[in-house]
Amino acid sequence: MNGRGRAVGKGVGLVIVLVLGSCVFTPSAPGPFYQAAGGEIPRAPGQVIRHEPVSGAPAGAQAYRVLYSSTGLHGEPIAVSGLVIIPGGPPPSGGWDVVAWAHSTTGVAVNCAPSLRDRPLANIPGLARLVSRGYVVTATDYPGLGTAGAHPYLVGVSEGRAVLDLVRAARRLPGESIGARFVVWGHSQGGHAAFFAGELASSYAPELALAGVGAVAPATDLAALLDDDIASPAGRVLVPFAVWSWSRVYDSPIDSLVKPSAMATVNEVAAGCVETYGEVFHVALDAEPLGRHFLYHDPDSLAQWHERFEENRPGQRRTAAPIYITQGTADAIVREAVTVAFATQLCRQGEQVRYVPVKGLEHMGAAVEVAPAVVNWIYDRFAGNPASSDCAELLKDAKPRS
Repeated sequence: MNGRGRAVGKGVGLVIVLVLGSCVFTPSAPGPFYQAAGGEIPRAPGQVIRHEPVSGAPAGAQAYRVLYSSTGLHGEPIAVSGLVIIPGGPPPSGGWDVVAWAHSTTGVAVNCAPSLRDRPLANIPGLARLVSRGYVVTATDYPGLGTAGAHPYLVGVSEGRAVLDLVRAARRLPGESIGARFVVWGHSQGGHAAFFAGELASSYAPELALAGVGAVAPATDLAALLDDDIASPAGRVLVPFAVWSWSRVYDSPIDSLVKPSAMATVNEVAAGCVETYGEVFHVALDAEPLGRHFLYHDPDSLAQWHERFEENRPGQRRTAAPIYITQGTADAIVREAVTVAFATQLCRQGEQVRYVPVKGLEHMGAAVEVAPAVVNWIYDRFAGNPASSDCAELLKDAKPRS
């Protein structure tokens, strides 16, 4: 952790692991580019509503900010924003392969979209390596970040559709030649999104060809994640994000969980973004009054919330593509034991899983640290090289199921 991280003081430093990137000002409210009236949104998902150039792409590449159509939680057409980066030079026969990046937690407020940043490409790990290998990179903001409506934080079907529909939209950009093959990878919340995109791909976007799913410290067992984190400084940010979002997305009364004395603080925390050190410092200070006991109940103990945890738990459908999971052994936000249990479950279901623990790696910066290895794994998927599996070792070490 650098000097800025140490300066936040005891406890607050743990929250720093939520973010990547340099310290910049929190983005202002989205402008007209992000606004689409109902009549502007095509009913078919994956259509380009509008796009515009973005600076900062690797040498020779071109980047675009894209507003595109996706599918809301009730089947309605919605607008979602994101970024598409296209390599320079002539495309290969069949078009460029695509790497779909899914970002980690940036917040639940509308202005927390990564594409709103002054340097929106800066926090896409391994971008230069991916573009130099000849891959198009897509990076969705997810619904409700940048665009209208509550952000469905850790709602798997919402994230997964947004990832897939930006791949579709990229293929419809004028004058570009982009193929159907893609790999999806993400960090933390983005790992959750990556798994749902992989599970939904064959039914939701059958014209696309999934070549692999990569995840770094993915959010998998959400009930265990919130239970692990709720007493920590990080939990005093993540839990308000989740309950604030789900109370709106699922129309679940927030006052059944949050004590009245904490409601104003929860709302204040939910209004903040956590993509930069300065933002994390600010949101952590906002969250400090919550203490350890700002909820009436463990959310998983309430039937309605338990049901939501279950439906947003990845791994309940086959992906049928090679899977790569990296997990830091020193991660205090997504615990190694939870990720190992998830990887083992995938193996039991017949998935092909490469599991790579990284000794001493924390949550902060994990995607940047492992990006070179992930890019090499992605290259092998597109090259058609055999995918290795650690399932034999994971199953050998697993405790017998009761």
